[in-house]
Amino acid sequence: MIKRILFSAVLVTALTHITAAQTKLKPGIWRGALITASAHQIPFNFEVSNTAGKQELAIINNTEHFKVTSLSARGDSMFIQMPLFDSEFRLKQDGDRLTGHYIKHLGDRDVLMNFTATAGTPWRFFETPAKTNYNVSGRWSAIIGDSTGRDTTVGEFKQAGQRVTGTFLTTTGDYRFLDGTVSGDSLYLSCFDGGHAFLFTAKISDNNTLTDGKFFSGLTGTDVWAAVRDENAKLPDAYSLSALKPGYKKLAFSFKDINGKQVSLSDDRFKNKVVIVQIMGSWCPNCMDETAYMVNYYKKYRPKGVEVIGLAYERTNDFARSQRTLAQLKNRFDIPYPLLITGYTSNKEETAKSLPALTKVVGFPTTIIIDKKGDVRKIHTGFSGPGTGEHYTAFISEFEKLTDDLLAER
Repeated sequence: MIKRILFSAVLVTALTHITAAQTKLKPGIWRGALITASAHQIPFNFEVSNTAGKQELAIINNTEHFKVTSLSARGDSMFIQMPLFDSEFRLKQDGDRLTGHYIKHLGDRDVLMNFTATAGTPWRFFETPAKTNYNVSGRWSAIIGDSTGRDTTVGEFKQAGQRVTGTFLTTTGDYRFLDGTVSGDSLYLSCFDGGHAFLFTAKISDNNTLTDGKFFSGLTGTDVWAAVRDENAKLPDAYSLSALKPGYKKLAFSFKDINGKQVSLSDDRFKNKVVIVQIMGSWCPNCMDETAYMVNYYKKYRPKGVEVIGLAYERTNDFARSQRTLAQLKNRFDIPYPLLITGYTSNKEETAKSLPALTKVVGFPTTIIIDKKGDVRKIHTGFSGPGTGEHYTAFISEFEKLTDDLLAER
């Protein structure tokens, strides 16, 4: 009887190891595709690797390799938990193919997108794009949307061979690392960062004109766009979009941090300091880019007399859920400054109500710069992240010079 039990235990263990082996992903480059409600594919690539006996993957968008380490298998099922944005994949593995769903958890519902992926597939849109005579490298004045909701943006693209990388800059941030190709007379660009899924297509009428543009965002988002080459295209000053109401010079707030401790701007730790207030959310990819920068900024400037506070506006006003999503952000970037749970959602009108001194909140992130006397000196809307290249480095230079000037004041 004992031998039979031991044999059964060994057999179960062996079968478990076989099952685990069957659910291991093939190392190398995969092609994934999210399927929109209109049956369009939003493609991206990711690389699977084995590290210290565990599998992890990196989502590839241009130069960004977004690391994902929470992969688990059960039978022929694969579960991938994204490290940010409260989203995940639930998939079935069949050899070198994955099928299933990408699930985005919103405040009041879950949104599911069909998903497929194939191993050993390094191309994004076409294995062999059609030959082209066009080059879209340069700066473009682009309009996304129709007459009822137009957003004037600046497109910046780099084309090497037929591969195209770049982004669109807007008044509230950028579209991060777009990656794609020119095939024949058409442009294709996409991005997936765990939070947002974008697909841009357009006809290249000539080297100065993009027409018949289609923009797909997530499961159901659709819009039109067009662009003309314009090396002088620029956006409004990001410091001009939000301000204090007449009669206000200072900001006041008191919210709980992620540990439940009440934190106020009037606390002693912020007195006689230059204070940066970051209006953000764990669901926001541009906020992720700003946070990555702000962590290093804080380490550099805290010894000089700077404090940073993150004000989080989540998808829900549920405190426990906000704690969980913000803890993911804090752990991902090892954030050393306080993150406060405001209890208000990311609805911009509701966000503005939480800070009655502001005229409005135009977008996420919004950054408020306060001098050593406690007066608000600047309000910056949006963030041009590393996907914008020189605009990112220009912002850092400008922002840190402003900090140095404020620190030098008596």
